Amino acid sequence: MRITAVTCVKNEGPFLLEWIVFNRLIGVTDFLFYSNDCTDGTDDLLDALALRGLVTHLPNPAEGRTMQMEALKHAQTQAVVSDADWVWIADVDEFLNIHVGNHTIPALIAACGDPQAISVSFQFFANDDVNAFEDRPVIAQFHRSHNPDIWCGETAIEVKTLVRRDFPLHQYLAHRPFFRRNLPEARHPRWTDGAGRAVPRKFLTAANPRRIRRFPAKGARTYATLNHYALRSLDSFLVKTDRGDVNREDRAFDLAYWRERNDPAWEDRSIARHLAGVEEALAELKQDPEIAMLHARCVRLHRDRIAELLERPDYRRLRDDLRTARKLPPQEEALLAELGLDP
Repeated sequence: MRITAVTCVKNEGPFLLEWIVFNRLIGVTDFLFYSNDCTDGTDDLLDALALRGLVTHLPNPAEGRTMQMEALKHAQTQAVVSDADWVWIADVDEFLNIHVGNHTIPALIAACGDPQAISVSFQFFANDDVNAFEDRPVIAQFHRSHNPDIWCGETAIEVKTLVRRDFPLHQYLAHRPFFRRNLPEARHPRWTDGAGRAVPRKFLTAANPRRIRRFPAKGARTYATLNHYALRSLDSFLVKTDRGDVNREDRAFDLAYWRERNDPAWEDRSIARHLAGVEEALAELKQDPEIAMLHARCVRLHRDRIAELLERPDYRRLRDDLRTARKLPPQEEALLAELGLDP
């Protein structure tokens, strides 16, 4: 089974190798990376990996503000995507955590009954009071998240989607594909959540703008969860804030973004089942002297940027604000206050 992962990156150098080896462990066979405006060695590391046949690396063709949307449109023209049996579109801070069988994508597909698409619900992992960046696997460092069934007072949580080759595709988007307009209902794709249940009709047909990329998460994680490490360490989050969103220009990584994702109410270490395999595969990749050197360069430039940002008063204030911020999403805090409860 050929499974292609597609992603857009900007200044993700220290985290690339872990994401690649993790996805290879769960069954991804091919990678298509789009990069833009990298200053931390991301593009050089990807070029070296591409020369070894481990990934396909292209410059992001976007000319406008919708960087990811334009890249995904371009991806549809690439053989590494069109020849794949399944396509998985995700970011480098997102890890597909499969709970069934041998914990691979083929096992997830089989458990869900081999549908034409599988949408897996996000679970946002908190910072876990990790302040300093460390060059070791992200999945080993962060173990706490919000209650999986509710996030920021909402029971409907965003998803990412595996797409089968015969999906009646109109276009890929970051969270889900869209099928062709005016498609007869009898030809609508078979589409499940991460528990093998049919996705809600309003999500399937994109009938409600609030349900285009989300649906209720309760009961949807039986076979898989999408672990989203959107914060990582506090220092790495400063670099993310400085970099901005690789996918769209109008989004800020600020205190509100941090608070919405830094809810440590729940402990979940299930993804640690892959840690030994990830560490072994990382060590094997780094036996290549050039790959090891380019990874180390990305790490050094990441640390250099952290140091540069902390020379600035505005980033020192932001760091202090993030460190002392309440670990309760603002929406839930407001709800408790409305109910007369002490948040």
